[in-house]
Amino acid sequence: MEHSPGFEAICNAARGRVQETDVASVNLRLQQGEHLTLIDVREDREFANNRIPGAVHLGKGVIERDIEGQFPDKDQELILYCGGGYRSALAADNLQQMGYTHVISMDGGVRAWKSAGLALDESPN
Repeated sequence: MEHSPGFEAICNAARGRVQETDVASVNLRLQQGEHLTLIDVREDREFANNRIPGAVHLGKGVIERDIEGQFPDKDQELILYCGGGYRSALAADNLQQMGYTHVISMDGGVRAWKSAGLALDESPN
């Protein structure tokens, strides 16, 4: 998907301020039995179509409003992902501004997850 220059600029700025990880690292940690808190920040319809198994949905439009109710521990590790890594970087940046200290954006998002041949949950939610 091609993005506008303004959107790419704000995303790149956010990416410079947040910690990022990649699909391979997240998958390895899951395979090693780690319990990770994965947060899908995509739109409702995107999440309904498919998601990383076990992910929680807090869309980019509501995450800042709802995060403290679901995850009040601001030191808890939260791994955010979207379709390609842009919206998750923006959301991670905002959560850091809210005092969350261990927020990570997964670069590549669901597209990279699927391209790596990793399973997606496509069941109705």
